[in-house]
Amino acid sequence: MEQLFPSLDKVIFLDDDVVIQRDLSPLWEIELEGKVNAAVETCRGEDQWVMSKRFRNYFNFSHPLIAGNLNPDECAWAYGMNIFDLRAWRRTNIRDTYHSWLKENLKSNLTLWKLGTLPPALIAFKGHVHPIDSSWHLLGLGYQAKTSIKSVKAAAVIHYNGQSKPWLPIGFEHLRPFWTKHVNYSNDFIRNCHILES
Repeated sequence: MEQLFPSLDKVIFLDDDVVIQRDLSPLWEIELEGKVNAAVETCRGEDQWVMSKRFRNYFNFSHPLIAGNLNPDECAWAYGMNIFDLRAWRRTNIRDTYHSWLKENLKSNLTLWKLGTLPPALIAFKGHVHPIDSSWHLLGLGYQAKTSIKSVKAAAVIHYNGQSKPWLPIGFEHLRPFWTKHVNYSNDFIRNCHILES
């Protein structure tokens, strides 16, 4: 990312399955204290299912390369609403670390971690993450049916990560309206996609 935007010093990254519910401009004022990535930690919080993620949830600690380099109790962080300090990123080897671990996983026949983009990022950004308040990014709306409506309403960004996307029949009905209220159903493309209305 730091190479994609050579003239920028900071970016806010938003995944394609998020809904922004309030002004995000205060994120620019968060001081990252030399860190590269500001993110919500996913090992603390009221929701014990979504907010209980540590490295042990993502990595195969029976593999010696993982066991020798990572701590299973290390706190994971959320990908999908992040602030990246590109100046700080340019002073690191994050990109090389990420690619190196991808190669190691391929050499191990994909046995180092569960599939997905988060595990290699957890390794590459290790030591480069500045935690932010969990009210900025509420995740799990695509796999946690028990998500509190009060928490959804209070979050700046809600994230439908997981397989139960709000536009699919398997999406959780009580969480779908937070997404569908922003969809223009009169758009030809949207109508042709047969996206569910709430």
